[in-house]
Amino acid sequence: MTDNGSDTVRQRGLAKMAEVYGTEFQEYPGDHFAMTADHLFANVWSRPGLTVRDRRLLLLGALTAQGLMDTAGIQIGAALRNAELTEEQLHEIALFLCHYVGWPNGTKLDLLVGTIVAQQKKAARAERAAADQPENS
Repeated sequence: MTDNGSDTVRQRGLAKMAEVYGTEFQEYPGDHFAMTADHLFANVWSRPGLTVRDRRLLLLGALTAQGLMDTAGIQIGAALRNAELTEEQLHEIALFLCHYVGWPNGTKLDLLVGTIVAQQKKAARAERAAADQPENS
C-alpha cells in the first residue's frame, strides 16, 4: 500500500483481527482480504458500544441460525483461546439457541463445542509434551 491513511487502516484492521481471533494475521493480497481487514475489522468490529465478546455472542447466534457451523467453529475456537467464554458457557449457549433457532442447529453447535474443546485440549497437551522434551543437540 502506498497511502499512509490506508496503511493505518490496514494496521488497525490487522490488530483487531489478532484481538478477535487470538492469533496474529499477516497481510494477504486481494480485495477480499482488504475489505475484511480495512472495513470489517478496522471499522465494524472496532466500533464503540459492544465488546468483542458481545459481538461474538451475536455472531454465534446468527451463524447457528443459518447453520453455518464451519464459521461458528472458528468463533468458538477464538472465544476459548481469548478466554471470553468457557466450555460450560458455550454448551449453555447451544442449549439456549436450540429454543430459538431449532434443535438441529443448536445440537450441531453443541457437538461442535465438544469437538473444538477436545481439539484445543489435545493441542495443549502436545505443546506441553513438546516443551518437556529435551532438545536433541
